[in-house]
Amino acid sequence: MTVTVETLEKLERKITLTLPLEVIQSEVGNRLKRLAKTVKMDGFRPGKVPMNVLTQRYGYSVHYEVMNDKVGEAFAAAANEANLRVAGQPRITEKEAAVEGQVAFDAVFEVYPEVKIADLATVEVERVTAEVGDAAIDKTLDILRKQRRTFAQRAADAPAQDGDRVTVDFEGKIDGEVFEGGRAEAFQFLVGEGQMLKEFEDAVRGMKAGESKTFPLGFPEDYQGKEVAGKTADFLVTVGKIEAAHLPEVNDAFAKSLGIADASVEALRNDIRKNLEREVKFRVQARNKRAVMDALVSKAELDLPNASVQAELGRMVESARADLKQRGIKDADKAPIPEDIFRPQAEQRVRLGLVVAELVRKENLNATPDQIKAHVEELASSYERPAEVVRWYFGDTNRMAEVQAVVLENNVTEFILSKAKVTDKAVSFDELMGQQG
Repeated sequence: MTVTVETLEKLERKITLTLPLEVIQSEVGNRLKRLAKTVKMDGFRPGKVPMNVLTQRYGYSVHYEVMNDKVGEAFAAAANEANLRVAGQPRITEKEAAVEGQVAFDAVFEVYPEVKIADLATVEVERVTAEVGDAAIDKTLDILRKQRRTFAQRAADAPAQDGDRVTVDFEGKIDGEVFEGGRAEAFQFLVGEGQMLKEFEDAVRGMKAGESKTFPLGFPEDYQGKEVAGKTADFLVTVGKIEAAHLPEVNDAFAKSLGIADASVEALRNDIRKNLEREVKFRVQARNKRAVMDALVSKAELDLPNASVQAELGRMVESARADLKQRGIKDADKAPIPEDIFRPQAEQRVRLGLVVAELVRKENLNATPDQIKAHVEELASSYERPAEVVRWYFGDTNRMAEVQAVVLENNVTEFILSKAKVTDKAVSFDELMGQQG
C-alpha cells in the first residue's frame, strides 16, 4: 500500500483513505445476518425476523458501525505503513468526490514531535542534601508527647498561657449583627498553637476563669469565610475553664506506649531517626527531581501536539471537578471551569512527558522489575505489616503503574545528575520539611 502524507503545518498531517464499497456492503450484510440470529422484535419469533424488516430497523446503525471500524482499520494501517506516531484521535471527514465503487475520507491528525535535547553536560543543576540531626529527633519527640498530653484544671486565679486548653463562650458581631459562625458555647482550643486567629488568642491569653472581655478582630482579606473576609468584628469572650497541659516524660514507659519493641529511649530515638531519614530521602529526591526536570526541559526543543495538550486539560478539569465534589460543592460536575487557567501547567506537563520519554527511549532508562520491587518494599517498610502493603501494591495495576512512573523518573534524574554540572547545597531539616518559622 502506498500512503501519501500531506503536511499541513508543524505537527498536523493529512492522509486520504479509500475503501471499496463492496467491502463495506459485504460486512454490513454479515453483521445483519449475525444480528438476525439473536434479535428480538414484537410479532416475530427469535431468529425469524425478515431481513428487510431487520435492515429497515438496524441498517443505518450497523452501516455506521462498519464504516467507523473499517475507516479506523484503514487509518491504523496507513499510519503504520508511513511510520507515523499519531498523537490523539484523527478528525475524519468523508470526501464528496470519489472513484466509482469506492468511498474516500480525509484523516487530519497530529504526530508526536521530534525532540531535540541539548548536550546534558551543559545542564546546570543545584542538588540539595539534608541530614537528620538530634534537633529533628527532639522536635519529633515533642510532637509525640503533645499527641499524648493530658490536661488538669488550673487554679481559679491562674491566667491562661500558651499550651493551656481553654473553654470559652464567644459572640462576634459585624455592624451590630451576629454573623454566621460567630457564636459558640463551651468552645475549646489550645492557646498559642494557631487554632484561632492571632487577635483572638492574644485576647484570651492572660484571662482568668470567669472573666469576660470585648475586643475588635480584623478578618484577613483571604479568610476562608468570604462573608466576613476583610471585615472587622466586635467579639465578647467569656472564659469558662482553663486547663494546664501535662506532657509525658520521655522514658522507657513512653517508648513502650509507642510500640517500641526494646521499650527503651535509645530504641525510640533510633526508630524516629530511621523514619525521618526515609522521609528526608523521599523529599530530597522529589526536590532534586523537580530541579532536574526543569533543567532538562529548558534544554529541549520541540513543538507541542495540541491533541495531547487538550487531553491533559480535560484530565485537569475533571480532577478539579472531583476536588470540588469532595469539598461538598453543589453541582460540581456542572461548575464552569475555564480550561485556560490550566493551560500553562498542561503544556508544561505534556512538554516534560515528551522530553522524558525521548530520553528514556534514547538511553534505555526504563524501570526494571528489580527496581520496582525495591521501591515498593521501601514504601512498605514504614508500616507495621510491610508484607501486606507489598501485596496491596502488587495487587493493583494502577498502583503499580504509579510506582513504575516514579522509578522511571528517578532513573532519569540520576542519569542527568551523572552528566550535568551539579552544585551541591546542604539545606536544614526544617527547610526541607517546610517547618521554617
